[in-house]
Amino acid sequence: MLEDIRVLVRGGGDLASGVVYRLFRSGMQVMVLELAQPTVIRRAVAFGAAMFEGLVEIEGIVGRRVDALEEAEDSLAKDEVPVMADPEGKAISEWSPEVLVDAILAKRNLGTKITDAPIVIGLGPGFAAGVDVHAVVETERGHNLGRVILEGTAAPDTGIPGAVMGYT
Repeated sequence: MLEDIRVLVRGGGDLASGVVYRLFRSGMQVMVLELAQPTVIRRAVAFGAAMFEGLVEIEGIVGRRVDALEEAEDSLAKDEVPVMADPEGKAISEWSPEVLVDAILAKRNLGTKITDAPIVIGLGPGFAAGVDVHAVVETERGHNLGRVILEGTAAPDTGIPGAVMGYT
C-alpha cells in the first residue's frame, strides 16, 4: 500500500534527506528535486550530494542523479532515490506525486502551493498551514523540533545559526 505513494521532496540537504530516509524506509517512492549546483553543506548525509557525485549512499539507501523523469522511473524501479535538477519544480505537475514536501529551508516560500499535491508539507518558517501547505514541520532546535503544525506557522527565522559542536 505505501509502495504506491509517490513523494516528491524539494531540497536534498541534511534535513530533507532525513525526511527522504524515513519515507523511503516506510516503503514509499521518493524523488528529490534539487538545484543543479546545490549548497549542500553536510554532503555525507545529504542526497543533494548526488548532483555532484552522481551517486551517493546514505545508510544503505542509494541516491542517483537523473536528468529526466524516465531516468527517475528507472531509478525507482531499482529501489533507489532519484535526484534531479529542477529548481522550478516542473516535475511536480509532470510526476503528479501524492505528497509534496518542501524541504528547501529557504526560510520563505519559494512558490509551493497547497494545490500542488493532495498532501503538501513545508519544513520550517515561510509556510502557513492551511494556506500555503496542509502542514508545517517545525525545524527550530529545541522542544518543538519536529512538531507537526496543522494551523499556523513554524517559529520565525531568528537569523542566528544554531551551534554545531560549539561552532555557528
